Amino acid sequence: MKKLTIALVCGLVSINAFAADIAAGEALAKKYNCAACHGADYAKPIDPSYPKLAGQHADYLATALAAYKRGDSVNGRVNPIMSGQVAPLSGKDMKDIAAYLASLPASVSQKR
Repeated sequence: MKKLTIALVCGLVSINAFAADIAAGEALAKKYNCAACHGADYAKPIDPSYPKLAGQHADYLATALAAYKRGDSVNGRVNPIMSGQVAPLSGKDMKDIAAYLASLPASVSQKR
């Protein structure tokens, strides 16, 4: 029983080590001034061709940030501004930013 308890605790600790941190993501978004292009609420970008980020799925956002960092032309993620913005970010940073943006109220909707 003791071994099972230790295994469960170790499993929870390792899962939490990779969990995204919304507060850290908010601090990073402010530090890198994401709002300058994507709008103060991340829902009204300064240019209509820029994406609305608030309320998007965290996994989508993290994947997009990683693709910008790679300069992934296959997925259309070649942008000199975004490449420069994400260059200093770690994988954890990108997940944290994505979690923060996903936690914001969404302005994206579908018309039926």
